[in-house]
Amino acid sequence: MLDDRLTEKRNSRSSGLDEFSSLEIVDLISSEDHLVAEAVGKQRIEIAKAVDLVTEAFLADGRLIYVGAGTSGRLGVLDASEMPPTFGTPPEMVRGIIAGGPDALVSSQESEEDSSSKGAEEMELHAVTPNDFVLGIAASGTTPFVHGALTEAGQRGAKTGLLLCTNPSVEILEKYDLIISVLVGPEIVTGSTRMKAGTATKMVLNMISTGAMVRTGKVFGNLMVDLQTNCEKLSDRADRMVMTILGVDRSEASTLIQRANGSVKVALIMGRLGVDFVTAQRLLAEAGGFVKRVFDQHELDGGHLV
Repeated sequence: MLDDRLTEKRNSRSSGLDEFSSLEIVDLISSEDHLVAEAVGKQRIEIAKAVDLVTEAFLADGRLIYVGAGTSGRLGVLDASEMPPTFGTPPEMVRGIIAGGPDALVSSQESEEDSSSKGAEEMELHAVTPNDFVLGIAASGTTPFVHGALTEAGQRGAKTGLLLCTNPSVEILEKYDLIISVLVGPEIVTGSTRMKAGTATKMVLNMISTGAMVRTGKVFGNLMVDLQTNCEKLSDRADRMVMTILGVDRSEASTLIQRANGSVKVALIMGRLGVDFVTAQRLLAEAGGFVKRVFDQHELDGGHLV
């Protein structure tokens, strides 16, 4: 019996791929990739629900945990690893778990994905709680490692979701709290889900993690004011953000950030309100981490601290 998963079907447009010229290959892949954004857009409601679930987890001191194998797992680890430098999060706040462990990031460990018990063990190892949201990533929708992890996470009271690139079965629809099904169609190279499915996965993870960070006060306008200033590039960006928002020169911006122990958010409040480090920290905490709320409240109070 032929496999009915969309990710395993043959793409009629690439049936003669082995006879294509280099330019024809590039043009075909580019044409197919244009379909990805449209497919992702059709799941906008479900993706927004995922943003809400992650936001709820963060506000309850919970975590976003990605679980995947192969390309899917690597993309989860990639997205998780970008959160600390970009949004100043602790490493454990967004975690990426890949079947086969760290070695699978650079060397294929595909056989590891066949064990549902190993997926469950990872949930035990990471002490998943009801405050967490666990998102499984499996382009084909059938990876045992992922389903084992999600089942265990659900039994531990965590909210669970599955991101896949084929039509979900009735069983899957009934089993998890959220399903994101991005139907990008058959791949140019049959079954090679590192291509369109991988691109779609990266787009969705960008939306989920970025959306939740925005919803929890990690940006001011569209500026990443919670970044970690641990390299020259990010230190320069921090200076420029403070310069832009407060209208000060680089020297004053740099001094404010130093006085704020490297926190752009605290530096902004110190500079705008003329308060000390401790007061700025308190005001930021009272505003749930949102710099704009501190500024708006200050304006409502007529520029006076209360």
